[in-house]
Amino acid sequence: MTRYRFTSSALTELRQATLYYEQRENGLGGTFLNEIEAARNRILQNPTAWHQLSERTRRCRTHRFPFGLIYQIRTDEILIVSVMDLRRDPESWKRLL
Repeated sequence: MTRYRFTSSALTELRQATLYYEQRENGLGGTFLNEIEAARNRILQNPTAWHQLSERTRRCRTHRFPFGLIYQIRTDEILIVSVMDLRRDPESWKRLL
């Protein structure tokens, strides 16, 4: 399964985090995006390998940043529901469904 998509709220989180890191240090936003892409690729290669949060929802953490991709395995795609800062409320992803 190689088809995936981000929800609009996940894209908003991604944009906000990228801007935040880019404002902290020139180029860090790009590094953050590379980490998100690497996590997405790990999910696409093996969707069931990552930490299960609920029956349908899983989390794959990035390596360098305190973020995780919260996603669901759907019949025809991987739905990324949150690009979550793991330092905030760990249950906040549930409000995005």
